[in-house]
Amino acid sequence: MTIGEFSRLTEISCSALRYYEEKGLIRVSRDGGNRRDYSEADTEWVKFLQRLKNTGMSLKDMKRYSDLRYKGDTTIAERLELLEKHRLYVDAQLKRWLEYSENLNGKIKLYREKLQKRDKSVL
Repeated sequence: MTIGEFSRLTEISCSALRYYEEKGLIRVSRDGGNRRDYSEADTEWVKFLQRLKNTGMSLKDMKRYSDLRYKGDTTIAERLELLEKHRLYVDAQLKRWLEYSENLNGKIKLYREKLQKRDKSVL
């Protein structure tokens, strides 16, 4: 499928797909006219890359993971190690965001209480 069709299917911009290819994260086959020819198998791989990016994995680690993936099943242990390391990072970020959320909830509660007291004193 063409890059435009693939972009619509994956909801990833054409420029992002070209960037992923330029950085060696994806390896796209070409047709007789040297145009990119994405396969169905590329779909889940690109979506997975996008999730890694969205969870804050560095481009360096994404490239390492991609290189290992393209080498095949002999690299599963190394890929597992990379993903476990990244999970620790994601878990730490999640903990941080939960703390931020609790802080916001505390401030919201405080302001609601102040407004409630103010409204009662006006009556």
